[in-house]
Amino acid sequence: MNIEATIISNLLHNEEYARKVIVFLKDEYFMDATEKVVFSEIQKFWTKYNDVPSKEALQIAIDEKGDISSTIYEEVQALIKSIGQTDSNKEWLLDETEKFCKDKAVYNAIMESIEIIDGKHKKKRNEGIPDLLSDALSVSFDTHIGHDFLEDSDERFEFYHSTEERIPFDIEYLNKITKGGVTRKSLNILMAGTGVGKTIGMCHMAASNMSVGKNVLYVTMEMAEERIGERIDANLLDIELNRLKDLTKVMYDRKMEQLKQKVKGKIIIKEFPTSQAHTGHFRHLLNELSLKKDFKPDIIYVDYLNICASQRLTGASSVNSYTYVKAIAEELRGLAVEFNVPIWSATQTTRSGFGSSDVGLEDTSESFGLPATADLFIALIQTEELEGLNQIMVKQLKNRYNDVAIFRRFVIGIDKAKMKWYDAEQSAQEDIIGTTSITSGPQTHEKAESQFSGANKKKAFKDFKM
Repeated sequence: MNIEATIISNLLHNEEYARKVIVFLKDEYFMDATEKVVFSEIQKFWTKYNDVPSKEALQIAIDEKGDISSTIYEEVQALIKSIGQTDSNKEWLLDETEKFCKDKAVYNAIMESIEIIDGKHKKKRNEGIPDLLSDALSVSFDTHIGHDFLEDSDERFEFYHSTEERIPFDIEYLNKITKGGVTRKSLNILMAGTGVGKTIGMCHMAASNMSVGKNVLYVTMEMAEERIGERIDANLLDIELNRLKDLTKVMYDRKMEQLKQKVKGKIIIKEFPTSQAHTGHFRHLLNELSLKKDFKPDIIYVDYLNICASQRLTGASSVNSYTYVKAIAEELRGLAVEFNVPIWSATQTTRSGFGSSDVGLEDTSESFGLPATADLFIALIQTEELEGLNQIMVKQLKNRYNDVAIFRRFVIGIDKAKMKWYDAEQSAQEDIIGTTSITSGPQTHEKAESQFSGANKKKAFKDFKM
């Protein structure tokens, strides 16, 4: 008995097996016309009744078919009569069925690709070949069907006492508010006005991730790949952005070689046209990177959310901005879950938020629905006074990692010339963190005011009182 006959037999006689595999099987996997007809009728019955047909029901369905030849009809009837119950090992059967699906999917993809190359395909062109092959290679059985609350209590207990994998920051207070970094399957958002430092922040975090051995995918839709690479160069090589062009080729190569010896991670930078790329394009890119470069990112940066397109919605003109931007955020978070990575992106403040010294969720540009989807939503605030101190204010607007009241506001240092963030001196933090301290409890404005020190800082932080 061949694997096709074994599959058909177990589809009829093994309901447990059928429920696990029926969604993965396709009639195009069955090369024999007789077996294809039988499987097709089993699949139709299952779709309609959510159950396997009896041999009698299958025979009746075949009798009612008017689109098969008499020869095929007789062969189908003979096949149905010959089908008996098998007693195969469950794990072996599932493994063999999965292998069958994978092999047939790849074979069909190769044959369809040849047809495309020969110009015989009516719908697809050469650029569709990578998608065909990547889809075929991704065929696999997902045997997980959910968490049984009562039966799987041991798994929950282990989860409660396990350490969740996080990707840490190199900034002390960002680690504090996230309990050690961002987790996989999360969407994290930076909000700031134009020129405040969204891209600097994401380039710095990407460089930091690579420095500790993480693979990074940086998707840009605002700047060219070379411009993002230039900013990461300035950060990692510790050279001012406008001085990079002064490096000779020998000097640059030597610094890059030294960098290669220090870091173990990789950064891939990919540019897409503004407002034209969506998660479907990102998914294709991820599959291509996996196939062609054996590259799987540990974290993804999308620069930035508001100039992405939605895969579900056809265009911003046909829906309101709330619905459209929220859809983009939901699709990005779905991508994070699908590929088991954290995703960072950014958004603009509103016009009123741009000039504000204390932005809130209401200042989210275009979509107030965006924060509802994010796991971490932080605002970057800069005033003239803060800029003079080479500092930027970080304000938590939403935080699923920790209590948002813990260090709601804090400052970090920023070196715009070298595209870097760095830890500010603790004295700078003490000026504002006391207003949100979890240990000291709520403070009055008078107490907060008394904590400010330094003539040039007092004015800078006056607007940030709780």
